Amino acid sequence: MLTIVWHSRTGAARAMAEAALAGAGEGARLVPASEATPEVLLEASGYLFVCPENLAALSGAMKEMFDRAYYPLLGRIEGRAYATAIAAGSDGRGAQAQIDRIVTGWRLKRVAEPLIVNLGAQTPEAILAPKQVPEPDLQRCRELGAALAEGLALGVF
Repeated sequence: MLTIVWHSRTGAARAMAEAALAGAGEGARLVPASEATPEVLLEASGYLFVCPENLAALSGAMKEMFDRAYYPLLGRIEGRAYATAIAAGSDGRGAQAQIDRIVTGWRLKRVAEPLIVNLGAQTPEAILAPKQVPEPDLQRCRELGAALAEGLALGVF
């Protein structure tokens, strides 16, 4: 089962996570970062982490999820598949790199290229405003969800 762990403050990452779930179908479940306990994560066979980049880093809620789950899962989920989808204002690579560093300790295996959706929010007003993710980017999220769910179901990952 693919577990899609997400956090969103302005709606973009949530829309991306929901699109990935739509693509994955019944082979996935959507879990807010605040509810992603070690037990929930242990039940998954693979992960899609979806969050915004805030100040060139993970959002605090997503980082807190990793902080809460890291040691209880250490040595228990090695080799499982993961991918990422980042909602960014201009770059996204900081959050991406932070996730990659964290899951290196869990020894997860990246199975898809990072998906970064750059929404171009550069002013305080634009950064804080609710976001609409363009349809082509939502389609990319659906395709990522479908590929991850199918790969897990077939035992490819």
